[in-house]
Amino acid sequence: MKSFAGTASGSCLLIRMAVVFAAVFLVSACSVSSKMMVQLSDTIVNNDDPAMVEAGAPAYLLMIDSLISQDPEAEDMLTTAALLYTAYADVFVTDEARSKKLAAKALNYAERAICLSDRQACSLTEKPYDDFKSAVDSLDKNSLPALFSLGAAWSGWIMANTDDFNALADISRIEDIMKKVVQLDESYRDGAAYLYLGTLATFLPPALGGRPEQGRVFFEKAIALSKGKNLMAKVMYARLYAKMTFDRTLHDRLLTEVLAADPVAEGYTLMNTHARQQAKVLLDAADDYF
Repeated sequence: MKSFAGTASGSCLLIRMAVVFAAVFLVSACSVSSKMMVQLSDTIVNNDDPAMVEAGAPAYLLMIDSLISQDPEAEDMLTTAALLYTAYADVFVTDEARSKKLAAKALNYAERAICLSDRQACSLTEKPYDDFKSAVDSLDKNSLPALFSLGAAWSGWIMANTDDFNALADISRIEDIMKKVVQLDESYRDGAAYLYLGTLATFLPPALGGRPEQGRVFFEKAIALSKGKNLMAKVMYARLYAKMTFDRTLHDRLLTEVLAADPVAEGYTLMNTHARQQAKVLLDAADDYF
C-alpha cells in the first residue's frame, strides 16, 4: 500500500499542478469579483517564480474565501476556489494534516459548484456508484467547468488520504468524470482531462491493472490538444509511460524537448517552469533507472 500511495501521490501532484494552474485563468467572468479572480489567476499562471507564488498564495486564498462568503452561490467562484485550493495543497503543503484539511475544503467548494450547476449532481461524492454514474452521464456542456473542478478536487482529496482504503476506492470515479469531460468537449482546457486519464492509466503496472498503451494515447492527445505548450504533459508521459515500458529513447527525447523549449507561454509559464525543473531531475537520474 505504501508503494502504491507514494507512486500515485507523486504522479498526481505533478499532474494536478500542470492541469490546475493552467486552468484557473480560463474561468468565465460574470461579475466584478469573478473578473478580479480571473485577473489574479492569470497573473499566477504567467509567473515564472514558483517561490513567489507559494509566498503569495495564502493571501489570495483568504481573499477568495471572503468573496465566496459574500456570494455563496457564485458557481464560477466556487469552481475557481476548488481548483486553486487543490493546487496549493498539492504543490506547496507538506504537512499531512494540513494537506487533508485544505483538500477537504477544495472538495467542498467543488461539490457546491456542481450542485449549483445541476441539481441532479448534488451530493455526487456520496451517491452509490450507479446513481453517481447516472448523474454524471446526464450532465451537459453547461456543467463542464464545475465537473472538471470536481474531478480535480476529488483527485486531490483522494491523494491527501492515501492512508484510507475507502478513499482510494473512489479513483475509478475520477476516471468516469474525466471521460465525461472528454465526451462533452475533448479540447476543454487544452485537453487537460486527457492528462488525468493518462495518469490514471499508467501509475500502476499492468499486473496491478495499469493500461500503459491506453495511457500513451491519452498523453499524446494531451500534447496535441495543447499544441505542445503544456510542457508538463511531456514530463508526465516520460515519467509514467516511458519509464513503465523501459523506453529510454522516448523518455530522453521527451525530457530533452522540455528542456529545449521556451517555458514562457500564455497560461502555462508557471507550470512550464516547474516542468523544466522536473525534466532535469528525471534526466539526471535516468542512468540509475534504465
